[in-house]
Amino acid sequence: MPHDHHDHPHSLLPSDPALRVKALETILTRKGLVDPAALDVILETYEKKVGPHLGAQVVARAWSDPQFLAALRTDAAGALADMGISGRQGEHVVAVENTPEVHNMVVCTLCSCYPWPLLGIPPAWYKSDAYRARAVREPRKVLAEFGVTLPEGQKVRVWDSTAEVRYLVIPMRPEGTDGLDDAALAALVTRDSMIGTGLPGRPA
Repeated sequence: MPHDHHDHPHSLLPSDPALRVKALETILTRKGLVDPAALDVILETYEKKVGPHLGAQVVARAWSDPQFLAALRTDAAGALADMGISGRQGEHVVAVENTPEVHNMVVCTLCSCYPWPLLGIPPAWYKSDAYRARAVREPRKVLAEFGVTLPEGQKVRVWDSTAEVRYLVIPMRPEGTDGLDDAALAALVTRDSMIGTGLPGRPA
């Protein structure tokens, strides 16, 4: 039966996503099913203690430290642990490097497996049926829709994340960054570039 996206008159929740979340939290709190203080701790963790800024630090170090890059290639999880980065959904990470010959792109065709400690909460599009299906079938078209047009001779390699293995893309270091320190390099690394659906920024 067709289902439109209009609000139903009998809906108990508002249409605005933020208000909807707040209403759900209020209902669950009143029923004693959640503790607001615990929710605040969880949100703070994912906003400040894990997320794309940590992944960006890893990439920046890989760009500037050949020994660390070698360690990532051999045992990414161990190299990350040495940086103090670990946690649920980040236990089995494999680093894959972009080169002039190969561009890497990550998808999870079964659900939405994703390295949360490195990249934070997965974006909605990563979990969508369209991305999960099309990233495998037509990766170049998907990349083009993200604004990424690759050179003709550069192949695309798609990696399928699972509960056992998650991937971190190490994008190619942008030109003109030889004099930058790790903090400045990390500022160029975007979340999408670590999934493979984007490219790092360039220095001003």
